[in-house]
Amino acid sequence: MERKTKDWKRELKNRCRALGKACGSGGKNKEQRVKRATEDYLEKAVVLSKKLHHTHVSLVADDIQTLTLGLELERFTRLLDKHIDLVDRRLLQDQQIPHHQKMFSIFEDYTEWINKGKSRPNVELGKKLSITTDQYGLIIDHRIMENETDSQIVIQTATDLLVKYKITNWSFDKGYYHKDNKSYLDQRIDQAIMPKKGKRNKQEIIEETTPAFKTLKNKHSAVESNIIEHCGLNRCPDKGYHGFKRYISIGVTAYNLKRIGRELLK
Repeated sequence: MERKTKDWKRELKNRCRALGKACGSGGKNKEQRVKRATEDYLEKAVVLSKKLHHTHVSLVADDIQTLTLGLELERFTRLLDKHIDLVDRRLLQDQQIPHHQKMFSIFEDYTEWINKGKSRPNVELGKKLSITTDQYGLIIDHRIMENETDSQIVIQTATDLLVKYKITNWSFDKGYYHKDNKSYLDQRIDQAIMPKKGKRNKQEIIEETTPAFKTLKNKHSAVESNIIEHCGLNRCPDKGYHGFKRYISIGVTAYNLKRIGRELLK
């Protein structure tokens, strides 16, 4: 059984590499070579899928361990079928796959494709996290975003926090900017530091070049890096979305405890 498993793995891996090489290389008749490699790869993958479906049907779950393995087998078989469908539609039928149908991880299926808007790296795979700190550097709010952009969570975040705290000024990154967000905050706090994306008018240039604006803008510049680098949030070892959310909360708590501890030691 173990030898057969290794054979399946080696065969599929070889065909997958051949497909990747065909897609990544140039030269004449590239489309035909990609199509042949895709058909070769999917032929083996479909056979494996049928074999797994048959195995799952014939599996007798007479104890907890077997039942657990059966559920895992069923889940990965569904993912294999989805992968086969996506490869077929993209490379053989030449379809554009809608973003919400794409699959970025079979182990942590909540993983998202993140466009960072930077040159290196310009994209990442993970989950967006937004944090809010107070004047003492303590995190008072953190939000895991569900396929949302930074600008889409500003009003909800402000609505929740303004009920709890008296906020006189608030500094955001440029990615949080939207005219509705700026207008909403201007009506509720004294000064909203929200640099505009794109071309600015004369009034906005004057506002963003004042010493007060620049000072408040620079106050939050190292918050994310401090949390990621020193509180273990650069990589999550826990499995599942529940474990991911718990790990984020533990990292935020660790960050706050460290800041409080430094002040106590002083």
